[in-house]
Amino acid sequence: MVKMLDIRKCCLVVVDVQGNLAQSVYDKDVLFRNIAILIKATKILGIPIIWCQQCPMALGATVAHIVKLLADDEPIDKASFSCCGKAQFNNKLKTLGRQQVLLCGIEAHVCIYQTAIELCEKDYDVEVIADAVSSRALENKQIALKKMATAGANISCVEMVLFELLRTAEHLQFKQIVRLIK
Repeated sequence: MVKMLDIRKCCLVVVDVQGNLAQSVYDKDVLFRNIAILIKATKILGIPIIWCQQCPMALGATVAHIVKLLADDEPIDKASFSCCGKAQFNNKLKTLGRQQVLLCGIEAHVCIYQTAIELCEKDYDVEVIADAVSSRALENKQIALKKMATAGANISCVEMVLFELLRTAEHLQFKQIVRLIK
């Protein structure tokens, strides 16, 4: 059963937006813009963020403009494709006590996919933000989104998520959030 997103139950996980790989994904400018919007919006709404990097010594650091937005957070470096393969990630997620996980980053068919599946297996409510994930090939992204949906992850988009979190135009942060997407 699909549940509405709740600011108090949600966290954002930013996955592997790094180095040359980030520069080679499909529609990277849209991806970077949408991830930036998500990070800014979750900070405005007080939603915690977990930031992961895949083997940064090999793949490179997270892209600079995303790092600037995450300056208050420390990245979790991992070698496993799934973020769940790193104890530090699992511990942080458990400590946050948030049951709803928003996923953004790359690559949709590898690290996003494996993270989504393992989170679903652990009974988290997973929301994959389709316009904030990508792969080098569009076809790989599309296949991944279909497979994640079949496995129980919810597929959404940035604007849908933000308005779902706000629920009403009377929300105190409504105007700040709308400014991000206009």
